[in-house]
Amino acid sequence: MAESNFVDYVKIYARSGKGGRGSTHFRREKYIPRGGPDGGDGGDGGSVVLRGNRNYWTLLHLKYQRHILAGHGQSGSGQLSKGKDGEDKIIEVPVGTIIFNGETGEFIADINHDGQEIVLLKGGRGGKGNNFFKTATNQAPKYAQPGEPYQELRIILQLKLLADVGLVGLPNAGKSTLLSVVSAAKPKIANYPFTTLEPSLGIVDVRGDHSFVMADIPGIIEGASEGKGLGLRFLRHIERNSLLLFMVPADAADIRKEYEMLLNELACYNPELLDKQRILAISKSDLLDEELENELAKDLPEDLPNLFISAITHKGIIALKDLLWKELNNQPFHDIESIAYKPLDLRLEDLDDDDDDLEIPEDEKEDLEFDFE
Repeated sequence: MAESNFVDYVKIYARSGKGGRGSTHFRREKYIPRGGPDGGDGGDGGSVVLRGNRNYWTLLHLKYQRHILAGHGQSGSGQLSKGKDGEDKIIEVPVGTIIFNGETGEFIADINHDGQEIVLLKGGRGGKGNNFFKTATNQAPKYAQPGEPYQELRIILQLKLLADVGLVGLPNAGKSTLLSVVSAAKPKIANYPFTTLEPSLGIVDVRGDHSFVMADIPGIIEGASEGKGLGLRFLRHIERNSLLLFMVPADAADIRKEYEMLLNELACYNPELLDKQRILAISKSDLLDEELENELAKDLPEDLPNLFISAITHKGIIALKDLLWKELNNQPFHDIESIAYKPLDLRLEDLDDDDDDLEIPEDEKEDLEFDFE
């Protein structure tokens, strides 16, 4: 079975460059006795920078790049020559990527727009050469500064898809089928649980004049907020959606109870998700006659817009798209500032990445002694 190209979670070891050592050098030229100090400064170490790039939609390009190492600054030399600065390392990530400390789980940054740059690790400053320390009373200093050491950090990158509408429901609720009907997306569709193993995005056309992005999130089961099923791996994508479309099949034992279970899982994962606008769609309603549909409607939540739809017969599909577009225009688009970033519980995070792979290679280990004279 081919491995999926969708990667939304990677662990990386990042290291900035150390600063170059300043030079302890004296001018030595014929006919110029006691030329004095002319040692140049060391170069600055390179920094590790994160940059948002809208042309990426997955973290696949970083999955096997476990070490991000910026260049070291070079030492200064005579004739006031400054050492060359170390090369910065730019990490291109998709918009919607969140960075956490891989050892403590602490939130570090959120890349939420194209071109945004965040300095993750700043390179060490280069040391001053002996010419810098020359004074009227100390005209021949025989010392210089070493460069500042590098910084290192193990980080976790998580991608949370940006979409206008997120589909929320149990496995086999008809989410993938709906996405395939209202957009050109081709998600996998089959008659068994957890058919969808990765989120899918589709562009939904509304009467030829407007469009919005819909995300098919893999099915949520009871206990998902505690890591059951696909659990936390995909619940995080829902945080980026402006509007949540809950889907409960018409043949469910209790439609209201199933909806409340889904809502409870979102609340347990992040209570702020309850502030998002919600719509309830009763899928597979081609199984119902008009009398049974009216009877079921009496028990649906009164404060929640709802529709009976069928992706097979296209019943209610146009009305659903109109309702989604109307609700999207009644609220701020992707209110990023309202998202609360809580630390990761590393006990519940993916364990398939081997942290031993994040150890710095032996040939990259340097003497970190740092002492200004």
